[in-house]
Amino acid sequence: MKSKMKWIGLVGLVLSAFSIFTHFLLARFTQMGIAEYQSSVTIFSWRPIFDLQHSPSNSASYRRLWGPVKRLESLYPDSNPRGYYADPSSQKNGFIFVRIQGGFHDIRNSICDMVVVARLLNATLVMPEILSTTSSKGISSQFKSFAYLYNEDQFVISLAKDVEVVRTLPKDLKGARRKKEIPIFRVPYSASPSYYLLRVLPVLKKHSVVEIVISEGGCLQPILPPHFEEYQRLRCRVAFHALRFRQEVQDLSARILQRLRAPGRPFIAFDPGMTREALAYHGCAELFQDVHTELIQHKRSWMIKRGFVKGKLSVNSAEARLKGSCPLMPEEIGILLRAYGYTKDAIIYVSGGEVFGGQRTLIALHAMFENVVDRTSLSTPWELSGLYGQEVNLVNAPPAHPFTEEVKKRAAWKNAGPRPRPLPPPPARPKSYNIEGWWGWVAESDNEPDSTVMELRTNAHKLLWEAIDYAVCVEADVFIPGFDRDGKGHPNFASLVMGHRLYQSAASKTFRPDRKEAVKLVDEIRNHTYQANHTWLTSVRRHLRKRLLDGIIEASNKSKPLSFLSHPVPECSCSRHNTNEVSKNSSVPSASQIWTALGVSHQCPAWMDTGPVSQSKDKENEDDLADDDSISGLFFAPSGVNQGGGEAEVSNKEENQFEDQDELEGGER
Repeated sequence: MKSKMKWIGLVGLVLSAFSIFTHFLLARFTQMGIAEYQSSVTIFSWRPIFDLQHSPSNSASYRRLWGPVKRLESLYPDSNPRGYYADPSSQKNGFIFVRIQGGFHDIRNSICDMVVVARLLNATLVMPEILSTTSSKGISSQFKSFAYLYNEDQFVISLAKDVEVVRTLPKDLKGARRKKEIPIFRVPYSASPSYYLLRVLPVLKKHSVVEIVISEGGCLQPILPPHFEEYQRLRCRVAFHALRFRQEVQDLSARILQRLRAPGRPFIAFDPGMTREALAYHGCAELFQDVHTELIQHKRSWMIKRGFVKGKLSVNSAEARLKGSCPLMPEEIGILLRAYGYTKDAIIYVSGGEVFGGQRTLIALHAMFENVVDRTSLSTPWELSGLYGQEVNLVNAPPAHPFTEEVKKRAAWKNAGPRPRPLPPPPARPKSYNIEGWWGWVAESDNEPDSTVMELRTNAHKLLWEAIDYAVCVEADVFIPGFDRDGKGHPNFASLVMGHRLYQSAASKTFRPDRKEAVKLVDEIRNHTYQANHTWLTSVRRHLRKRLLDGIIEASNKSKPLSFLSHPVPECSCSRHNTNEVSKNSSVPSASQIWTALGVSHQCPAWMDTGPVSQSKDKENEDDLADDDSISGLFFAPSGVNQGGGEAEVSNKEENQFEDQDELEGGER
């Protein structure tokens, strides 16, 4: 009997050991990301919810929601030199060392500008240093400053025929920089070429090296004289070809895009653009409540003291909103998209390293769309942490031994002098960063504390987050911004995305709503959202469709003078349209009229002519099609109405009928 019990116990131990080993093995492989299955079971927190039948890609409703803008289909990217363009001279005037401050869009603008300046001054450009990603900010030591965000090899190779780029200064100049013996220029925002030719170039020739500090995101004026047009195309080659994110960022962006497209449906990218600095600069504090209003006002007061803002501290946010100076809230964007016809199961990717106000501001958007996702719901924590490399643990630092602390306290108490004496003050509460936008100091002090090392590290992480969002937004089927200005009044992240999409795929749908008009439309229906009438729906759809083209023309007048990359047309584009095209409908401008408004006159080279531009019969009138009210019930129908396949079928029939009517009228976008 004892022998049998021993054997039973032994077998139990073996099975237990095998079970523990199996669990450890599974945990190890799962953590390394091997257990990413293409099945109904997923390791991610988001799964698509589809309640309605998917419209075929050749249907009228699909083309209206997701199809390209037909009158922009013949606009192609062309940033190659168009005349004589010499290779970099072997005789250089010296080295330019650059330090860049600011956020993602500031860094991108500044790098492009400095490459142009290096070409202009016939200088060798040292790999730019991004101050947010230096080792003093707590990032991993395995990355240098520029390489933390971008691919250094790609940057050097792509610009080999434009500018000579080196990774570091020569040893003698590096020593002089440590001793602070080289001249430093803190260049102003949007400096002219003559500033560099008359002020920087003589010093560069004398000392063989200059250090340039860029703090306002853009050190060269966006619009250059006509004889500098090749420098504009150089900006495009830098921004859209040379500046590639490092491989780990590209890989994770590709995986997120793959997971977004896995259901086989297109998706919308939405950038809220609601940062604390932008809200403070434009006086939008009253759009929020409680502590968030105080935080915005505190930042605005700080901007006024330093001369960044010329206005008053107290601004009527309601009036600013009606003038279009404030961002469109996520709820307002959701109403516009639903009124346009996007169904509640449409996939919406929310970008942005920080949405001021936290997830609370996105509640209304989640209520209108079931598939609202971001990078955190489409990636695992270890995939994101893998981007950061091996970092020193700043949070869980080993505390001092409690017995040692007690001994020190007793010794200090005995040596403190005669009694009675007051108790020592309590220790200061450590400041902690919360991504949801809560700063506890605002209730305790009028002065914002200095950033901790953990906050500086988080700011560096934000650059990687925005790099992922940038890659996803550029490739999205539809993009819509909530705001296009930053905390200095300059074009922001969303503006760079729209500029990149205009260069890379001009025909892809990019809504540029007029905030002033959009606010009026939303306020009209604010108190009776679920009883929207046909006239209001028509107004929303016509506005969004009109802004597909009018927004581009407006950007050439408002955004381009502040940032060339927000509107790289016509310098970096060519057309393949028929110059003899005449619009049959006088109310609808032809493609030729659009090219004239945009200034596009350059015809694409012969090697880009892969065939005739598509002129299919599936035409749509992007002005009049907004009259269709076939899918309004998907958002505004009362409870109990069936939103299944039957209604979708009726919707497609009505869309096709309207499209046939449009063809008879002869209108084409």
